[in-house]
Amino acid sequence: MSDTAPAAPSRLARRLVPLQVAVGLSGMVLWVPVEKLFMTQIGFTPGTVAIMAAAYAAVVPLLEVPSGILADRWSRSRLMVCASVALLLSTVLGGLSRNVPTYIAAAMILGVYFALSSGTVDSIVYDAVMEETGSSDEYETWIGRVNMVESGSLVISALGGGLIAGWTSARVTYFATLPFVAASAVAFLRFTEPRLHRAAEPVPLRSQVAVTYRTMIRMPKVRQVMLLSALTAMLAQAVFEFGPLWLVALAAPAALFGPYWAAVVSTLGIGGYLTGKLNMSSRAVVAALALATPAVTLALTLTRSLAAVIVAQTLLSLLLAIISIRAGKLLHDGVPATIRAGVSSGAGTLSWLLFLPFSLVFGWFAHAHGVRPAGWFLTGAALVAAWLLVGSARRDAEGDPASVITMPAVIPRPADRSAVGCRELR
Repeated sequence: MSDTAPAAPSRLARRLVPLQVAVGLSGMVLWVPVEKLFMTQIGFTPGTVAIMAAAYAAVVPLLEVPSGILADRWSRSRLMVCASVALLLSTVLGGLSRNVPTYIAAAMILGVYFALSSGTVDSIVYDAVMEETGSSDEYETWIGRVNMVESGSLVISALGGGLIAGWTSARVTYFATLPFVAASAVAFLRFTEPRLHRAAEPVPLRSQVAVTYRTMIRMPKVRQVMLLSALTAMLAQAVFEFGPLWLVALAAPAALFGPYWAAVVSTLGIGGYLTGKLNMSSRAVVAALALATPAVTLALTLTRSLAAVIVAQTLLSLLLAIISIRAGKLLHDGVPATIRAGVSSGAGTLSWLLFLPFSLVFGWFAHAHGVRPAGWFLTGAALVAAWLLVGSARRDAEGDPASVITMPAVIPRPADRSAVGCRELR
C-alpha cells in the first residue's frame, strides 16, 4: 500500500505528458494577438466584429452537446484530433481571407473547433485523476497544470505572433500557426486516454442522450453549476473577443498588442496555479472572488487610462480562470463518467447561447456609444456570476440530499471505478 500510493501521482504525471504536449501545441495560435488588427485591415468595424462573433457562437450550440455525447461513446482523444483538423482549416481560410464574408466563414469553422474541444480535455483529466488516484481531490491541481501549459504556449504565441506581424504582416501569422496545430493532432493520437467512460456495457444512444439531458435539466444543483460555468465562460470569451477594442479606442500602439495579449492569456496558467493553492471550499475565498470580479469591471467603464484598462482586463481574466476551474470541479463531481463530457459540453453550449445575444447587443451598443460605456454589460454579467458562485458554494457546503435521476441499466465491469467520488448534484 505504501508503495502504491506514492506511485499514483508519478504515473499520473507520466500519463498526462502527451496530453499536455498536445494542449501546448494547440495553444500556439500565432494569429490571435493580431487578429483584430488583421480584421480591421480587411474591412471589419466593431459592428461586424460582433456579427462575426455571433456567427461562430451560433455554430457551437448546434454541435457541442452531440460532440460531447460522441466523446463519451467513442473516443475523447480522437475527438480532439478532429478539433485540431477544424482549427487547421479555419486558420488556412482565415489567412486567405481578403474580405469580411470570407473571414466570417473561417470563424464559423473555428466554431466547430470550439464545439469539439469544449469540455473534452477537462473530462479527460478528471477521469485520468480518478483512474490513477481513486478520487477527484487532485483534479483542480492537475487541470491547473494543464492550464499552465496551455497558458505558457499562449503567452509564447502572443509574443511570437506580435513579432512575426511586426517583421512581416498579420496575414503571415496564420500560416505560421499551421505546423503547430498539425503536430497537436499527432500528440493527441499518442495519448492513452482513460476508460472510465467505457467501463460499463454500452447503452443505446437514445438512452444516453435522454439521461444526459435529464441530468442537465432536472437537477437544480447541476443547473446552477452549469449556469455559473456558462456565465463565467461567456465573460471570459467577451474579454478575449472585445477586450482589444479598448486598446483600439485608446489608440494603443501596435507593439503593445502582443504583450497585452500575453498578459491576458497568462492568467489561465496563473489561475490554474492559484486554484491548486487556494482553499476553494472556504467561504472567505469565495466571498473575495465574488466581490472582486464585478469590482474590476468598473475600471473598464470609469477610466480612460490605457494601463488601468490592461490591468483590469488581466485581473478579470485571472478571477474568471479561478472561478471556472472551481465550477468545473463541482460539475464533474456531480455526474458519472459515462455522461461527463456530454454534460460538460452542455455547459459550454449554454455559454455560447448566452454569448450570442450578448455579443450582438454589446457590439451594437459599442458601435453606437463607444466601447467604454459598453463595459457596464460586463459589470452586470459579473454581478450575476458572483451571485451564482456564492449560491453554489453554499449548496456544496450544505451537502443537501440529491435528487434521484433514473440512470439506464448498465452492467459494471470488474474495473469499474466510475462511481468513485461521484457526488450527485441537485
